[in-house]
Amino acid sequence: MVLEDGRIFRGTSFGAVGQTLGEAVFSTGMTGYQETLTDPSYHRQIVVSTAPQIGNTGWNGEDGEALSAGRQASGDSNKIWVAGYVVRDPARRTSSWRATGSLQDELVSQGIVGIAGIDTRALVRHLRTRGSMRAGVFSGAALTDDAAMLQAVKDQPSMLGADLAGEVSTDNGYIIEPVGGEARFTVAAIDLGIKTNTPRMFAQRGIRVHVLPSNASLEQILDLGADGVFLSNGPGDPATADGAVHLTKEVLGQGLPLFGICFGNQILGRALGLSTYKMKFGHRGINIPVIEHGTGRIAITAQNHGFALEGEAGQEFDTPFGRAVISHTCANDGAVEGVRLLDDSAFSVQYHPEAAAGPHDAAYLFDRFTSLLEGVKK
Repeated sequence: MVLEDGRIFRGTSFGAVGQTLGEAVFSTGMTGYQETLTDPSYHRQIVVSTAPQIGNTGWNGEDGEALSAGRQASGDSNKIWVAGYVVRDPARRTSSWRATGSLQDELVSQGIVGIAGIDTRALVRHLRTRGSMRAGVFSGAALTDDAAMLQAVKDQPSMLGADLAGEVSTDNGYIIEPVGGEARFTVAAIDLGIKTNTPRMFAQRGIRVHVLPSNASLEQILDLGADGVFLSNGPGDPATADGAVHLTKEVLGQGLPLFGICFGNQILGRALGLSTYKMKFGHRGINIPVIEHGTGRIAITAQNHGFALEGEAGQEFDTPFGRAVISHTCANDGAVEGVRLLDDSAFSVQYHPEAAAGPHDAAYLFDRFTSLLEGVKK
């Protein structure tokens, strides 16, 4: 593994053999590697796992999160979106009654180049000190001299300024029906890299979800008779998502209830006049504490983002759509984790209340959005 600052880690091949390039980031989750690998938000990133042993529960046909990019028709949510995978100690044996195969075999099948046997603790400390950076993993015939590999790493584009949501979005709209009965409400979900569990969480609350492409128009949303709009998670630099920001402003102008997660939080924030910045090494894991300042409630959350909104805890500010507030911040570093209009017609969070494999502390936010829809119906 070669980093753009010249640091090199040597190990053994894991998954497919060859070359891959991407931004090196680390995830602190001790479980849920299948959900991590299939999360579209990791598109064009080489993920380093801080948990030392990975792969012991194998791979199955149920836990993937990649219900996007046109794969919804076949129901295949197991597309791996990460550019590469870095682990310390891959499990030699799969041990789970749910497994349909091994992680190693799945990586090979999908052509995901990885590396194992390196000192991931040293690598993570390096990324925390120097920040996330461009990197590459090379094996087999792709192994050349160090200078050539380093040049390949440096020649790739940076994540700063990367417009990636369109690359992971569905090409055509599709519908997720509510569970157990008639639909109470209809929500238009803008697919910026949506995960499988998000429409499922809506469906469990009696909501029909129309998942629309990232370039959807207000006319499409209105034609559906949508009661509300959802902005999904996704990859890339939110500063490039001008189309989604424009759509969000139009939705807010219509007075439709709006809920955003992760990338969607950054889009809503931009629509309300806030700016974004690239974090040093981001938040990626399933154990990150977030404070909701209106209630004092603290949730342990799953997160996956390398960009954030500018702002301070509890900060109120004017927008063309009314007063707004920075509603949530991270207890670790003060990063903005949520924003809402004070009339509660629109809100968003930087973390994942739909988290699979957990935690589920913030699942109540789906109920909060459902209450907004109920208010509109009344």
